[in-house]
Amino acid sequence: MIDTVGRVLFTEEQIIKRARELGREIAEDYNGEPIYMVCTLRGAVVWMADMMKNIPNDVEIDFIMASSYGSGTISSGSVNIKKDLEGDISGKNVLIIEDIVDTGITLSHLKKHLEKKGPKSVKICTLLDKPSRRIADVKADYTGFSIDNLFVIGYGLDYDQKYRNLPYISYIEG
Repeated sequence: MIDTVGRVLFTEEQIIKRARELGREIAEDYNGEPIYMVCTLRGAVVWMADMMKNIPNDVEIDFIMASSYGSGTISSGSVNIKKDLEGDISGKNVLIIEDIVDTGITLSHLKKHLEKKGPKSVKICTLLDKPSRRIADVKADYTGFSIDNLFVIGYGLDYDQKYRNLPYISYIEG
């Protein structure tokens, strides 16, 4: 099967503009308090870079890797934490930076995992939200864009490790 990239859903300019808007909202909500940003690897790296540039609060960053996909396009339903945080989040305002909330299975598991570490708060900032596929009861506090049921790629999102480097968000045509 040959992968076919669809049309551009969101340009780099649209994404950067939305990051600025969300950055202002987050800074206001946290009222100047420090934020411990937790980036979900690997897909959210580009989005996290945009978000941290647009939040004036003191920001610490850390990374976590959890997966329920493997190399397919459908969630396996089983969540595996492949890399945990390096820092201590006890008493801190944690902001999970996510690339996409799809079924919500991985993110729900991840949020519960982090809440066990005693943070002051745990909120979620996602680049994309796909509510039509939600299975787990999880909702982002900050959302870049809502999308239809498409398998999206680009701007850090991949299909079997390909297309992460596209400077925009598109999708794989089936």
